[in-house]
Amino acid sequence: MKIVPLLALTALVAGCATVAPPQGPRFDHSLTAKAQSDRVKYVILHYTVSDLPRSINTLAHGTQVSAHYLLTDTEPPFFYTLVDESRQSNHAGLSSWKIYNQLNSASIGIEIVNPGFKETAQGRVYAPFSQAQIDQLILLLKDIVKRHNIPMGNILGHNDIAPQRKQDPGPAFPWKQLADAGLIPWPEPSRVAARLPGLQEQMPDVTWFQRKLAEIGYAVPQNGELDQATRNVISVFQTKYRPSLYDGTPDAETAAMLDVLTSPVPAVPAAPVPAPVTEPASVPIESP
Repeated sequence: MKIVPLLALTALVAGCATVAPPQGPRFDHSLTAKAQSDRVKYVILHYTVSDLPRSINTLAHGTQVSAHYLLTDTEPPFFYTLVDESRQSNHAGLSSWKIYNQLNSASIGIEIVNPGFKETAQGRVYAPFSQAQIDQLILLLKDIVKRHNIPMGNILGHNDIAPQRKQDPGPAFPWKQLADAGLIPWPEPSRVAARLPGLQEQMPDVTWFQRKLAEIGYAVPQNGELDQATRNVISVFQTKYRPSLYDGTPDAETAAMLDVLTSPVPAVPAAPVPAPVTEPASVPIESP
C-alpha cells in the first residue's frame, strides 16, 4: 500500500521537471497611451571654459559631468555625440525654470568649446564664439526643436536656469542670431522704443521687476528688495538681451524689454471686407 503514493509522487516530480521555466515578462505592444509627453522639454547651452582635449576628458571620460553634445572649436567645427538623447546627461546641476527643478531630467545639454573669460586690468573679458560654431549650433537646434516639439522660449543658457552660480554661455554668445533663426523670443525693438519714454519718466519698483522676471521663468526672490540675488537675475537677463551693459541695475531699457517679452503682441484688426458691388442688369436696346 505504501508503493502507490511513492509512485504518484515520483510521477508528479517528473512532470514538473518537464515544464519550461519562464523566459521573461510577456508584453503586448498593441496599445499606446494618449497621456504621455516627450522627456525633452528644454535645451541648455553651455561653454566649456577649456580647450578641446580637456573638454573631452571632462565630459566623456569624467564621472561627474556630461553633455549630450560637445561642439568643437575646430575648423570646421563638429559635434561629438556623448549621451543619447533618450538618456539623462549631468549638465544642468541645481537648476530651475518655471515649474521645473533639476532640469537634467527634462533637457538636452549642449557644451560649446570656448575658454569662457579671463580677468584683465580692464575687467572681465569674454572670448568670442566663431561664426562657424554658431552656424552648426543653429542647425542642430532646429533639428532638436523639430523632433521634440520644443517651444520657442525653452532654449536657455546655463545662467538662465542657475543665475546665482553660473555665467555661461556669457555675454559674448550671440543670442540675437538664434532669435533671427526663429529659435528664441526677442523683444521687438520698435515696441521697446515705444515703451521707453514712459518707463524713463516713471520707473517700476523692484517688485515689478521680480514679478516680470518670474513670469518669464527665472527663479528670483519675490521680496521687493534689490538684494544680490535679484541683481544676479537681472544681470543674466541683461547678458542675453543687452550684453552691452549687464551690471544688474534695474533701468528703464531693461524694464522695456521685460515688458515687451511678457506682453502679447497686439492683434491687428482685420480690414473690413467691402460688400460686393452688384452690377445693374443690362437692358437690351431695341432696334427702331
